[in-house]
Amino acid sequence: MGLQRVKPHAEIAEVWPRDGHIRLVGRIHGVPADGTWQLVLTRRAHADRRLRYAADVKGDRFESELPVGDLAATDYAPVEEWDVHLTDGEAELRAGKHLDDVRGKKKIFVYPEQRIGDLGVRPYYTIKDNLSLECRTGGSA
Repeated sequence: MGLQRVKPHAEIAEVWPRDGHIRLVGRIHGVPADGTWQLVLTRRAHADRRLRYAADVKGDRFESELPVGDLAATDYAPVEEWDVHLTDGEAELRAGKHLDDVRGKKKIFVYPEQRIGDLGVRPYYTIKDNLSLECRTGGSA
């Protein structure tokens, strides 16, 4: 009975892919939003490769932006994925969209691809409604 408990995470409200950047806006859910937070991208195929960006936090609301050019790498497979987290140095929260009633976000929310040289970058929701970034080398998908 009652609402299903959702574990602490960074609830994504807006994803803005444009002008060579991806801006993310949302709320920190399930833990205090005190302290200094960073947006962290982790390359799924190489978990030791992480990119960090400042996150502006006011109350429980966060906003952060990353340049898609930072995702370029010389050792890419044809498709690479980066998982999105928010951290204050203690908690590491997976970014996703879990507090709505929308099922199947992977097929519903389709964001535009941005190209940087030979690399196409597109935000997407996983089958678990977490936010990740897909990077494809070569021509458009």
